Amino acid sequence: MSGDFSAPLLRKNNGKDISGEEEEDISLKSSFVRKTWEEVKTTWYIAGPAILTSLFQYSLGFVTRTLVGHLGTIELAAVGLQGLVVSGIGFGIMMGMGSALETLCGQAYGAGKPSMLGIYMQRSWVILLMTAIPLTLVYIFAEPILKLLGQSSEIAEVAGKFSIWMLPQLLAYALNFPLQKFLQAQSKVMAMAWISLGVLVLHVGLSWLSIVKLEMGLVGAAISLNLSWCLMVICQMIYVFTCCKEAWTGFSWLAFTDLIGFIGLSLASAVMLCLEYWCYMVLIVLAGLLKNPEIQVDAASICMSVEGWLFMIPLGFIAASSVRVSNELGAGRPKAAKFSVAVMVSMSLVIESTFVVLILTTRKVFPALFTNNKLVMAEASDLAIFLSLSIILCSVQPVLSGVAIGAGWQSKVAYVNIATYYLVGLPIGVLLGFKLPFGLQGIWSGVILGIALQTIILVIMTLRTDWEKEAALAKLRVSSWGTSTDKLSNGCS
Repeated sequence: MSGDFSAPLLRKNNGKDISGEEEEDISLKSSFVRKTWEEVKTTWYIAGPAILTSLFQYSLGFVTRTLVGHLGTIELAAVGLQGLVVSGIGFGIMMGMGSALETLCGQAYGAGKPSMLGIYMQRSWVILLMTAIPLTLVYIFAEPILKLLGQSSEIAEVAGKFSIWMLPQLLAYALNFPLQKFLQAQSKVMAMAWISLGVLVLHVGLSWLSIVKLEMGLVGAAISLNLSWCLMVICQMIYVFTCCKEAWTGFSWLAFTDLIGFIGLSLASAVMLCLEYWCYMVLIVLAGLLKNPEIQVDAASICMSVEGWLFMIPLGFIAASSVRVSNELGAGRPKAAKFSVAVMVSMSLVIESTFVVLILTTRKVFPALFTNNKLVMAEASDLAIFLSLSIILCSVQPVLSGVAIGAGWQSKVAYVNIATYYLVGLPIGVLLGFKLPFGLQGIWSGVILGIALQTIILVIMTLRTDWEKEAALAKLRVSSWGTSTDKLSNGCS
């Protein structure tokens, strides 16, 4: 018997001889591609409907601002200011506090304890409805608050009246966000998408009827927007009560237990997300302090509307990343959580980059969707490059924020946000916008710097994460938070 027995074993692949090492390399590549494809499908199963839900819900205000914009520059500025500042405060706090459920519900569901989810949601309702009571003061006294912030009297007066009419929306927020997080944790997101689409279609017709056909102006805008949000909440409640029997076991007095610890996590979540969301609110307020405030606020509002609309895509990835990370950590699979993060960041970056190309290509055209004023259109077109930079950064940063929520890092990220946005970004923006002759572009440059710095820090935190440790912490969290709910399974409800 002859031959070189030291040579590697050769096998055929598509007619070519390959070594055992090459075959193993091909097998690893094939396994990686297959694993990536499975993660992409799992992510889109959650992120796709979540993105649609976010787009449809955000489009409620988008439709209202678009129709109101053709009433006049004062009306557009007032509705933009109310939506991004006054309602923005309520929206940010409610969304932030409701995000505590993403950590708790996601990890509990991943650990195989779905009965805990209904109690968590009820606790969140209690806390958010209690929080909504003092927040009504912001809506009621919106006019003097806006004037105190330096906004023009004419815009502040109209925005103040509109804010009072929008009080029902605040209560809808308090119920809506816990419902969403409850459903997201179980990956029951398609129902939310269909409900949101149905409400949006109704809202378009109702808004056109009240604002344009019946010429009810801002009153009609408020009526249609409030009705749409209330209908959204009612439909989601009906779905939860009838189709989520495993996770929803009915109303229980246990919702009023363990509230102190729950409030702590809710506040940490609120601080983390509000500090991000409010940074753009501050940008709008600062725009109102520049020369020609109507033009500046209108242009900023248009760009914020476009960014807010496109932000719904990474917001869907926030939902997906928080659900995937919390589920995998709760199930004790840290490597799967880490891999999921990498896949979602890549997808979000590619998608948002595509929209940036579209915005830069149509920068002279898209402002016409909101206004007929040539000065506002020109200012909004000049801001397109800053809008594009924000969108690129916000394709990565929200996904990492979702990771933080899924892992329960809210307190750490809150400190990061304070430093990057409010100690670095906004002070530099104020310097560029007011002390140096860069105006609104200078202010936005500072905000972009803050986002960039925050993104870099979050990337470093994610890369340095000990995922095995995070899985152990998730197991401990589910065990400690589940004490009261275990009583429920024993008949105490």
